Amino acid sequence: MSDPRSDRFVRSHLKTRQLVLLVELGRHGSILHAAQAANLTQPAASKLLADLEHALGVKLFERLPRGVAPTWYGEVMIRRAGAALAELDAGHQEVMELLSGLSGRVAVGSVLTPSTTLLPAAVVALKARQPRVHVAIKVDTSKLMTLQLQSGELDLVIGRVLDSESAAQLSFEPLTDEPHSLIVRAGHPLAGRGDLSLQELARQSWILPPGGSILRDRLTALFLTAGLDQPQQAVETLSLPVVTSLLVQSDMVVALPEELVQPYLDAGLLTVLDFDLGLRMDAYGIVTRRGHQLSPGAELMLNCLRDEAARRAG
Repeated sequence: MSDPRSDRFVRSHLKTRQLVLLVELGRHGSILHAAQAANLTQPAASKLLADLEHALGVKLFERLPRGVAPTWYGEVMIRRAGAALAELDAGHQEVMELLSGLSGRVAVGSVLTPSTTLLPAAVVALKARQPRVHVAIKVDTSKLMTLQLQSGELDLVIGRVLDSESAAQLSFEPLTDEPHSLIVRAGHPLAGRGDLSLQELARQSWILPPGGSILRDRLTALFLTAGLDQPQQAVETLSLPVVTSLLVQSDMVVALPEELVQPYLDAGLLTVLDFDLGLRMDAYGIVTRRGHQLSPGAELMLNCLRDEAARRAG
């Protein structure tokens, strides 16, 4: 049963312009710049914000000498306003697509490994059933993509839920984990050796995922726990074509699941070092917003992902 106080607030006090203003204030940290982005005058923006704070009975932003900063309450409202506007945009998009004869749209985020294996197979299955569904794919870290999922920018994420605050708002269907190996070019000076040490590996040039990713955090912990400095020569990227090109042309080292570069291993261009990092990643899975009704296109994508994951597990 809905809270009547919440209903009164939404029906009597909340305006779409306030939602837009909240999102822009979160982006710009300035009433002037947020007002310009929302096509409002500064006095009108200030009044909309004051009315909203009065209706809620809390301060949403701290007024600073140069701009504004959201309070904890403000952070909540910014996140919820972004999700509400995304829902309205999605509704408009669905109506326009139905009018034009299209069959919907789905935006999927994925961490690296399933983006090259599970997800493409699921997209092929989806297109075989509904070729007009428009699929947008983003490959990034779980932390960033779950935030985009919560704000409504993504419909589904294949990744991990890394913090307890997000876990309360998200549903997670585990799929599998990612055993990582150390990959180098064929003919690398370390290839074929059985006496490698972590200290020697720390002196190599590495290809690393961006900061904030679970693999980067665990590699950092691995070196620090052994009393070693982080690799001083490193390139950060999540782009698999960049990774494979760098590996083939240099003596760089990367920690990856072997399945990501299996064609290169089979062709003899890359090889696996004889060293167990001891890294075990948490299982990744399908992440959705708890209690959120998916669009038909997103629901079909979810079913195709489940079917493909079950086929691979079997």
